[in-house]
Formats: sequence, C-alpha cells, structure tokens
Amino acid sequence: MEEKTFTVTEITSYIGRKLKLDPNLKNILIKGELSNFKTYPSGHSYFTLKDENSQIPGVMFKGNKDRFLKFEPQDGMKVIIKGKIEVYARDGKYQLYATRITEDGLGDLHIAFEQLKKKLKREGLFDDAHKKKIPTYPKRIGVVTASTGAAIRDIITTIKRRYPICEILVFPTLVQGDQAAPQIVRQIQKAQNYAIDTLIVGRGGGSIEDLWAFNEEIVAREIYACKIPVISAVGHEIDFTISDFVADKRAPTPTAAAELAVPSLGEVKYKFDNLKGKLTKSITDKIGENRMILNHISQKPVLKNPEEIYEIKGMHLDNLVNRLNFTSKNIITQNKAKLFRLENAPILKNPNEIINRKAERYNRNVDKLEVLNPLLTLKRGYSIAKSKDKVITSVKDVESGDELDIELDDGTINTKVI
Repeated sequence: MEEKTFTVTEITSYIGRKLKLDPNLKNILIKGELSNFKTYPSGHSYFTLKDENSQIPGVMFKGNKDRFLKFEPQDGMKVIIKGKIEVYARDGKYQLYATRITEDGLGDLHIAFEQLKKKLKREGLFDDAHKKKIPTYPKRIGVVTASTGAAIRDIITTIKRRYPICEILVFPTLVQGDQAAPQIVRQIQKAQNYAIDTLIVGRGGGSIEDLWAFNEEIVAREIYACKIPVISAVGHEIDFTISDFVADKRAPTPTAAAELAVPSLGEVKYKFDNLKGKLTKSITDKIGENRMILNHISQKPVLKNPEEIYEIKGMHLDNLVNRLNFTSKNIITQNKAKLFRLENAPILKNPNEIINRKAERYNRNVDKLEVLNPLLTLKRGYSIAKSKDKVITSVKDVESGDELDIELDDGTINTKVI
C-alpha cells in the first residue's frame, strides 16, 4: 500500500484543526513573563510569554486591547493571559491569541492607575503652581455628576443650607461605564460656556471599577485644562482617583465638596457683623481724635484774634519799606559823591596838561632805547659776528671750517674760519 504524502499546508491545516477542536486550548489561562512586547501602528501588540524552560509567541489584537487592557504591559512583567492557542499557518507555529492580560498578583486597574499617575506627575499636571484658587463667595456653582443619586442630592442640599444665595447649575453625565469618560469631558467643556465661579466634578462611592471613569486620562487632562476652578469629589474619603490629583481642590466626599465650594451664610453674617462693629468703632475713634484736634486748633490765638496776623505782617512791611528808603538814599548819596569827584578831576579840567606829561615821558623812553640800539654801534665801525644765527662772544664758540656772517653797518660779509 502506497503511503500518503502531505503538503506543508495540509499538515499545518491538520494540526490547526486539532488545536481548534481541543476545548482546553479555546479559553485558557497561562502565566509567565512578558518579553519583546511591542505595539505596531495597526494597534495590534505582539509579545513572547516565557518561563524558565519554554516560551510561546503571542498577539493581542487592537479590539481586545482597547476594550479590556487598562494598563501598558512592560517587558519583564509577570502576567496571567487569558486567550486561546491556535496555529499561525504562515509560519507553521502555534501562538497565543490573548483577549485579556492581568499582572500576576496585582489587578490591571491598579497597574493602569499607577502608570497614569506617574505619567501625569512627570508632566507636571499635579504641581501646586497650576492650582487655581477656589472663590470664597461664589455666585454660581456648576456640578458635573449623575442627575440622580445621593451625590447630587447631597451637593444641592448642602449648598442650599449653607449658602442659599448661590445658584446651582447641574451638567448631568454618566459616571461609570465605557461611555462615562467622554460624557464627563463634554460636560466639563460645556460648563465653561457659563459664568460659573467653581465647578464640582464627581460622584458617590463604589468599587474601583465603578469609579474608573475618573481615572481616565481624557478626564484628567480636561480637568487640568479647565478654566474654571475645579473641586474633585469622587467616592468616599478613602477613595483616590487621578481626577483628585489634577483638580484644583480635592474633597473626600460630594458633601465635603459643597462645603468647600461655598461659605456658611451664618459664618459670613457673623464676619460682617464683626467687621461692622470694628468699622463703627474705628469711625467713632477717628471722629473723637479729629474732634480733639479741632478743639486744639480752635484754641490757637491766631483763630481767636486773626487781626494779629495782618498787624505783624504790616509791621514787617513797614520795616522793609524803611530799609528800602534808607538804602536807596544811601546809594544816591554815594553816586552823587562819585559824580562830584569825576566832575572835578584834573583830566577833565585840563586834559592838555596830562597829554603833554605823557608825551614827555614817551620821548624820554625813546631816547633811552636809541642809546641801546645796536645799529648805532655798527655805525661807529663795530661789527657783529654770527654763526648759524647765533652771536659769537668768544673764540670758543667757533671751530675751524665754521662759516661766519659778519654784520656791518652797510651789509653782511660771509667768511670761513681757517
């Protein structure tokens, strides 16, 4: 009998059918360590699951990842994967098709919470520098929460009891489930179109799954970007969500959020009464102080006898007038004396006499200069010897070969020393 021969495709298909028919491989839980985890642009993630002795390739398609995976798997993470094992015909290998991935020993929601918390903290979304101040006396409060339930009732009751003059606008939204996060984002955006002083975002208590919408990244970023100061009020006092960290103020409960959002009208009235008393006392004290100052001023002599001001000023003016008259007369007298001396000066009475004296003095000085004139010496037969425009007064002033200029009365002779 001739043996049957199979093609590679046939044998691979055969093995694939066997694996698909095995009920133990259709819905299986496998634990191991992740490695080579990588997400491609298609959204599908590929990985290897291994233990000390073996490994198996795996894939998680985008649809399952978006629906069920709440955290970002990392290489080296111990996980439990739920899925099925089938043959990948192209490579002739079996692989794990994952539907859910959970960290071994720790819930995936907790992992996702910690991962997002670390990410947003690194980006600075939790920094106090970005926190807006909650207004002390708001006129209008906005509330983003479910339209029914204990949370909205507690908020409205508390605000009306504490501060009934404040208006409340409710922006109803789903607070749990897959559609809750997008609705919360839309209602926060909508609230910013109204003149709202403070916005409360939250819900009542529940499990971590129930509160998960307030751990979504889109909700956290919308709260952070909100232009209105936001109070986060999610769950009970022990519950913390990502929304609590990015909000401008965290309240442990919805009731506490209402108390943080508005003051107590009784306390406000007490403060106003206290301020009124302080203001009245301050005004009374100021009036008393000014009355004392007024009484003191009214006792001044100048107010009792204001004519004294003018009398004293008049005396001072008279004194200035007398001094001015005296000074003016003194100046006039001095100038008259100067004028008299000038009129009787000899130069004005006999100016020719002065001119003659000056002419005689001039002629005497000219005669003296004539006696000292060197040209007269040359006329008497003397000469002046110069070398390089310098008068020679000694034989030591010249050397052999020097040129000399001999100045006589009627000219100059050039010669050279031998």
